Amino acid sequence: MSEMREQVRAYIVDNFLFGDDNGLEDSTSFLESGMIDSTGILEVISYLEEQFAIKVHDDELIPENLDSVGNIVGFLGTKMAAA
Repeated sequence: MSEMREQVRAYIVDNFLFGDDNGLEDSTSFLESGMIDSTGILEVISYLEEQFAIKVHDDELIPENLDSVGNIVGFLGTKMAAA
């Protein structure tokens, strides 16, 4: 899980924060902080599907799964355990 967390975090920092992870906590809400908008979430989903060989279904497109690094890592853990 730690490696997965680092991969997700690095993707967010590189693609949305321009390499500056100052202030990014695992619990920081992407939408509330304005860090990532709805279009950006679609980019994150594409990355997750490609990088971790999962499929994100429409009913899984909820903040509890995708609105922070911590939420994404928990979601990935659940998806990968079910596979």
